[in-house]
Amino acid sequence: QVQLVESGGDLVQPGGSLRLSCAASGSIFSIYVMGWYRQVPGKQRELVATATTGGTTNYAEAVKGRFTISRDNPKNAVYLQMNSLKSDDTAIYYCYGDVSYREGAGRGRGDYWGQGTQVTVSS
Repeated sequence: QVQLVESGGDLVQPGGSLRLSCAASGSIFSIYVMGWYRQVPGKQRELVATATTGGTTNYAEAVKGRFTISRDNPKNAVYLQMNSLKSDDTAIYYCYGDVSYREGAGRGRGDYWGQGTQVTVSS
C-alpha cells in the first residue's frame, strides 16, 4: 500500500509565498516522477510541475519563474515553493507519484495521488 500525504496549503495574500510538502510512504522501491497538479471546481486537473528522480523538471507556463519544485529522494518527498502568488493560483493542489513498489515477491508500478491541499490566494 502506497500513500501520498500533502501539507502546507493555506490562505495567503496576492504576492505572497507558500511551500507545499508531500511525503510518500509504503513498500516503495523508487518513485520515477513526483509532481504537483491542481484543480478548481468545474475544471480539469492540470499540471503544475513535475520532477524526475534524476532532477529533470517540467513546469506549466503559468507558473514558470514563480514556482520551484524540488525532491528529497531518500525521503520520498517532493516540495513546491510558490512565490508571487496570484488569485489564479487558487486551487486544490494534489501530489502525484509514479511509484515502483513491492508486490508479493515482485514489483508493481502505478500512479498514486494525495488527498489534496487547499491553496487560496486572496486579500
